Amino acid sequence: MAKVKYYYDPEKLAFLKIRPKFSRRIGNVLLFLISAAIFGGVSLFILINTNLLATPKEKAQARELAEFKANYKIINRKLELITDVLNELEERDNDIYRAYFNTAPILDEQRKSGLGGINRYKEFRGLNNEELLLSTNEKIDIISKQTAIQSRSLDDIIALAKGKEKFLASIPAIQPMKNENMKAMASGYGYRSDPFTKIKKFHAGMDFSANTGTPIYATGDAQVVRADNALSGYGNLIELNHGYGYKTRYAHLSKFNVRPGQQVKRGEIIGYSGSTGRSSGPHLHYEVYYQGNVVNPLNYYYGDINAKEFELLSQQANQENQSLD
Repeated sequence: MAKVKYYYDPEKLAFLKIRPKFSRRIGNVLLFLISAAIFGGVSLFILINTNLLATPKEKAQARELAEFKANYKIINRKLELITDVLNELEERDNDIYRAYFNTAPILDEQRKSGLGGINRYKEFRGLNNEELLLSTNEKIDIISKQTAIQSRSLDDIIALAKGKEKFLASIPAIQPMKNENMKAMASGYGYRSDPFTKIKKFHAGMDFSANTGTPIYATGDAQVVRADNALSGYGNLIELNHGYGYKTRYAHLSKFNVRPGQQVKRGEIIGYSGSTGRSSGPHLHYEVYYQGNVVNPLNYYYGDINAKEFELLSQQANQENQSLD
């Protein structure tokens, strides 16, 4: 109940009630209504933005939306981890694998370029979580593209590795005769004294002194080009084509163990030493050719001798002695 206010009237010598004016009463009523409206509006806004007035269906949808956002955040974190792994793999691919096989690296612009089309994600436009949906799907598409490029790159590396493996198996890399079967490395590559004329002339290979019938081995995977005695001075001769520009010759043999056209593996017995042709004693004359030019066979024994053995063989090969053919 509102308080009643009084004032003192000196003429009537009495306290009289203060009666508010009508306009003031109207103002108070309006002020009350405005305050009530503001309070109601604020309360309604608060209620609308809370779950206090939400229906069970709306509450369920709100939970689903919250779970949806949480799952997308988890997906984005996983996508970041996948991107880190891909970046590391791409770095290894360019700096190690491709460098090893002397192949041009794949540029970052090619690996990580965006995907074209302004309407690519049009189904997400205008949705409440448009940015979240757009960024996540764009990351997935970029990772998918990176993965496809990396997969193709690894296919190339595998093919190069297989080719490299074949190349390493094909090039001459071992001695054509085992050390235990060899009497001595009789003569090396270079100018040597001819055993018949005693005049210095160029000796195109290396002579391995051994008893007749000592096994001779293919120094790399190859195809037999010839196994005959048609080349003057060489006697019974085997010539192998290793591919990649390499050929080898094995001369003065006593017997063949292969035929022309046959494929042989490194370490396979292809014939036996002898003294056929222009020869002063039982031995193997061995030559290596690269791109049509004869080269020093000493540089192609790294596959089966250690550093000490190579040093000893090198000293023997570099002696300017007399060759055996």
